[in-house]
Amino acid sequence: MNTDNDEARRRVTIERHFDATPEDVWALWTTPDGIESWWGPEGFSVTVRTLDLRPGGALLYTMTATAPPQVAFMQQHGMPLATEATITYTEVTPPSRLVYVHLVDFVPGVATYSTTTVVQITGTPTGTRMVLTFDAMHDAEWTERATAGWLGELGKLARVIAGRAR
Repeated sequence: MNTDNDEARRRVTIERHFDATPEDVWALWTTPDGIESWWGPEGFSVTVRTLDLRPGGALLYTMTATAPPQVAFMQQHGMPLATEATITYTEVTPPSRLVYVHLVDFVPGVATYSTTTVVQITGTPTGTRMVLTFDAMHDAEWTERATAGWLGELGKLARVIAGRAR
């Protein structure tokens, strides 16, 4: 994991290796069933409402807190248990590159803004290398939360891939 120091253009990068083909990893990022199988931090479920996988297309989904600690966190911070989220794809290059803009409209007291995420998927002799790079959020605390969320989500993605390999 790498975090750049330039606050104005700060990005966080996480790299993972999966024992799967690039096409299999791509499908988990780009299909409703794939997304619903791992997307969202631990203790949350995701339901895909709309998926239009093309530049200018959008993914609309509902993320719902389901585990008691996450429900308590959301309630403590005045956040709803379920939130509708929108991402807009800006680049779709199967099965190697996905770029999207995520609308951040769920933080109480913070004006809506956007972050960009880049997913690069590359085949290797032993599977697939995935590099995820995303914009820092509005402050260090929320950037830490986003990073922890992604680390958890990528752990879920690894478990889904491992389960499919059996």
